[in-house]
Amino acid sequence: MPLIRFDQLPGDARLWAFAASRRLTPQEAAPFLAATDEFLVRWTAHKVPLATAREWRFDQFLFVAVDETAAGASGCSIDALVHFMGDAEKTLGVRLTDNGLVWYRNASAQVVATSRAEFHLLADTGAVGPDTVVFDNTIVTVGALREDKWEIPASRSWHSRAFFRTGAAT
Repeated sequence: MPLIRFDQLPGDARLWAFAASRRLTPQEAAPFLAATDEFLVRWTAHKVPLATAREWRFDQFLFVAVDETAAGASGCSIDALVHFMGDAEKTLGVRLTDNGLVWYRNASAQVVATSRAEFHLLADTGAVGPDTVVFDNTIVTVGALREDKWEIPASRSWHSRAFFRTGAAT
């Protein structure tokens, strides 16, 4: 099935966020995105083609989405996506499926990935705080991405509860 334009997906389309542990160069990103597109046009659930789209942001974040109105992603199809990303990790030499990292914008507004332990130390020393912009890669719908629930101040995400004792996510 051909890819759908990402902006034409409904808000309730299911979303997966994959964040590279570092920015990809254009020479790395081009073949990775081409391979991703090739995977997505062949992606099926129980032999039914999935209506998919992808979006690439900041040379580091890949969003894969499925419009489940026609056919929903199954456990096996999701496993296939994660397996594809695992293979891409080996090819690129970056992590794409590591949920132990925290992505945020540093004082220079650059995207940084660091371990949760390191982010906790940064919070303890005041180097990052509730106003630090973080990337909430736990969002699960295209609508959440469109509603600015992805790149947000830490005070508005799970980061607040995890790293800032006085904060509360709203």
